[in-house]
Amino acid sequence: MTKEEIQQLIQAGLPGAQVRVTGDDGRHFEAEVICAAFAGKMPVAQHRMVYATLGDRMGGEIHALQLTTRAAP
Repeated sequence: MTKEEIQQLIQAGLPGAQVRVTGDDGRHFEAEVICAAFAGKMPVAQHRMVYATLGDRMGGEIHALQLTTRAAP
């Protein structure tokens, strides 16, 4: 799994989101996701929305994903 693939999956699942993914070892990644759909949601709910876009890849192909999320202005 590459950072570009993760970025594409998140953008496909959260249309209009601004996504930046870093990580070079193929298993540990960091992502910053800014999305209007996050408005009014607690950070835990925002993170669940991102994890939902990645499905079963979490804990498998993606060993760890550190998230920073916020609602788009």
